[in-house]
Amino acid sequence: MNQAQLRPEAVAATRQAGLSPPLPQIPADIFDPAHYAPVRRSLLEAETLPAWCYISEAFYRREVEQIFLKVWNFVGRADRIPSPGDYVAFDFVGVPVVLLRDKQGEVRAFVNTCRHRGTQIMSGEGNCAALRCPYHSWTYGLDGRLRGAPGMEDTVGFDKSDYALQPIRIDSWDGFLFINFDPDSIGLREYLGDLPERFACYNFADMVCVRRKEYDLACNWKVYVENAMESYHVPTVHGLTLQKQKRDINPPIAANGEYCGLYTRHIGSRALLAGDTGFPYIPTLTGEATEGTFYPLIFPSTMFALTYDCMWWLEIHPRGPSHMKLIVGSCFPRSTVERGDFDEVLAKYVRRWDQSIPEDNDISERQQLGLASPFTAPGRFSALEPLVHVIDNWVLDRVIGPAR
Repeated sequence: MNQAQLRPEAVAATRQAGLSPPLPQIPADIFDPAHYAPVRRSLLEAETLPAWCYISEAFYRREVEQIFLKVWNFVGRADRIPSPGDYVAFDFVGVPVVLLRDKQGEVRAFVNTCRHRGTQIMSGEGNCAALRCPYHSWTYGLDGRLRGAPGMEDTVGFDKSDYALQPIRIDSWDGFLFINFDPDSIGLREYLGDLPERFACYNFADMVCVRRKEYDLACNWKVYVENAMESYHVPTVHGLTLQKQKRDINPPIAANGEYCGLYTRHIGSRALLAGDTGFPYIPTLTGEATEGTFYPLIFPSTMFALTYDCMWWLEIHPRGPSHMKLIVGSCFPRSTVERGDFDEVLAKYVRRWDQSIPEDNDISERQQLGLASPFTAPGRFSALEPLVHVIDNWVLDRVIGPAR
């Protein structure tokens, strides 16, 4: 039964009884490619994803297994842990992770669970000389090796060298950190393709992250990604903010790598509200970067905004089919950060982000509420949503299998 065919009397009965209305019907054969054939059509003939793709626990678990545990996932900037012993712990799709900088200055990533009985070791962020489990005091060096295991002296055949923390692949590109849970996946540079070369003129390696802000949102991760990668919503959702910025929207950029993106041609920084003035342009910009802003999405869920004077990112940590964490990071060239008026001028950029991002957050949560309705049926794409169609098919290629 399609979710749009649920009997209205069933909904009315549950409401009369004071219960929540039924959720959309999810087919038992949810991974049958036939359900997704309408999404596979060309943009202006295609339908949007079925609602269950945004609320189903089974669909989400398949996304975790076939996407997030196999690809390179962005986890912030290396300057968040600048000194030996600095660490940050977080959860990513159900995996406790700790990032740290070891004594030699190398950034490492480990599964943040003790090899004894699985207790989470580190929490929050800070600086440490070693990682000590709060349960039985098993202690690990910054290289992940087990250094101390009190009480294990009489355990037969126990060798500390066999019980190091489980490492997670980690790599960086110009200060941006990525982790990968699959030891057999391709390398980060191959995954990114021509993206580093395309955006080399922004000189990210010389940038400094000056602000991180986190939001806990009640929406599916795809809802937020889709919204970020289309401009169709701007006149309505951002009518009093971003819509006042004059821009010329170009076709999606051609990509050779696991990314896609938008480009807009305009005058003035997209990181400011209309009428505000800010910092000077990044001096190393060339070509189209001097004439507008790029908005690349690194699949599956990392969005950058690259404008004349700075960049900011949208980093998503999925937390289930209907929840996610959003992390917004803001970077400026080191020479800009060293200006005497930096804090004063930065306030204008913060005002822009703190007005426009909550607008996207609110509409994404509203969309999630609608997708949970028993009567929500697939819609159609407009010509202003080409990358939503690309994103949805990228997901289906991995969750369902490549289109035939």
